[in-house]
Amino acid sequence: MSQKYMYGALLLCCLHGGVAASAETPQVSSTVKFEPVPVFSIFPPLKRSGSADDALSTGRVVDSTYVMAEPASRPWRIAFLFPHVKDPYWVDCTYGLISEAKRLGVAIDIFPADGYDDLIGQLRKMDEVIAEKYDAIVISPISQTANNPSIAKARSRGIPVFQLANDSTSDDLTIKITSSLKGMGVDTMGWVIRDAQRRGLKAINVALLPGPADAGWVMGEVAGARAAAKKSPIKVNIADIRYGDSDLVGQSQLAEQLLAAHGSKLDYILGCTACAPAAILPVHDAGLKEKIRIVAFGLTREMIGHIRRGEIYAATDVKGVSQARVAINATVNYLEGRIESRPHTMLIKLGMVDRDNYAQYNYDVSTSPPAYRTVLSYDPTHYCPVKNRIDSIVY
Repeated sequence: MSQKYMYGALLLCCLHGGVAASAETPQVSSTVKFEPVPVFSIFPPLKRSGSADDALSTGRVVDSTYVMAEPASRPWRIAFLFPHVKDPYWVDCTYGLISEAKRLGVAIDIFPADGYDDLIGQLRKMDEVIAEKYDAIVISPISQTANNPSIAKARSRGIPVFQLANDSTSDDLTIKITSSLKGMGVDTMGWVIRDAQRRGLKAINVALLPGPADAGWVMGEVAGARAAAKKSPIKVNIADIRYGDSDLVGQSQLAEQLLAAHGSKLDYILGCTACAPAAILPVHDAGLKEKIRIVAFGLTREMIGHIRRGEIYAATDVKGVSQARVAINATVNYLEGRIESRPHTMLIKLGMVDRDNYAQYNYDVSTSPPAYRTVLSYDPTHYCPVKNRIDSIVY
């Protein structure tokens, strides 16, 4: 990757992702409230050792809403294991968790790994939180299958494990909380097909920058995109798929490779929340901004500006903040013994943002406020916001 693209990617990150927080940065309020979250609650019987989308296709599905839990009776200790906090989606999730931890009165620690290539690091951290005897663990697994033995280990020690966002095939999870990952791919490619039809195109060439190959959400979005392409009324050729960790610089390199291989033959690039913004500068510098349209598999706060400026044309919304809120509320309700009929999976319903609706869209259910800076822990018995805030990371 040339220095021009690397510096450009870092500049894009600084301009659209935020700057380091100052002492005056507002902290997360304990008075944040949310409306009931539309979900699909899925109950057995369903396919064993399956994905969340397998549950959707085989289980008993109830169209419902998830309401806020009552404050906890004690400060339960809950550990959250993330793949990283290198892109805005995971930052949004930390906001949803911290704001709800303050309202619920529970202690949480969020442990990010170093990225999707750091499975060993996440497995090591899982062993540590099991040894620390947290009351519950909520994992966003790096791998759809490789995390399963550690989940089983936690359960064998009497620690309930919940899943947030990233999918797993483990049958030892207490509840899965995510969105339809295949649906994310179907909806994103569906928008592309409708847009191509509006433009009068009879056939299109599409490239995918979906993220890391072994992640459950990547498998889902690719499968969904392929399924929508297969059923399309116009010819859709998925010309290339480039996998890689969802960091801005690495994804800029992959976008550069796509353009070198296919150039003006491409009509659309579909990318994950970090992947789609990373394609903006390479497409612009290749002189293909008017030819290639970039569409995102997920929505973050920075994506709003990209859509407004016409740099990204649309984004499917998996509602990261809502996923996080439901996950911590479900965990507290379980620990409090409030769940009478426990679902196997809860899928937060998807949204879609483009130039037609971005000005009216309700972003509070999806993204963190503009002033928010990443916080990784909260303890209601002795909270120090300056100590727990990450001021040194620039998003």
